[in-house]
Amino acid sequence: AKTKFYFEFDKADLSQEDRDALVFHAEQLKANPNMKIRLEGHADERGTREYNLALGERRAQAVERYLQVQGVAAGQMETISYGEERPADSGTTEQAYSLNRRVEMIK
Repeated sequence: AKTKFYFEFDKADLSQEDRDALVFHAEQLKANPNMKIRLEGHADERGTREYNLALGERRAQAVERYLQVQGVAAGQMETISYGEERPADSGTTEQAYSLNRRVEMIK
């Protein structure tokens, strides 16, 4: 199952809505200690490739940190950044960019 969390331009801050959703996921993960998730960070194409890789990493880590604060074991999570390499939408509109600024949680 895939869950997506979206970010503002050049930001790695979680919205209140995302935090509320992550509390639910944290409960699920704590109840199933063998369950593992991968947090994939993504950015839109603006900025350099290196910058976007770092931004995707910060976004994935923001989700990971929030789950850890909720009591999820670090060993249940891995993070990876794809930067701008795997856009959800290949367009160059603000709408496309907003879909690309995301973390995908894969269970």
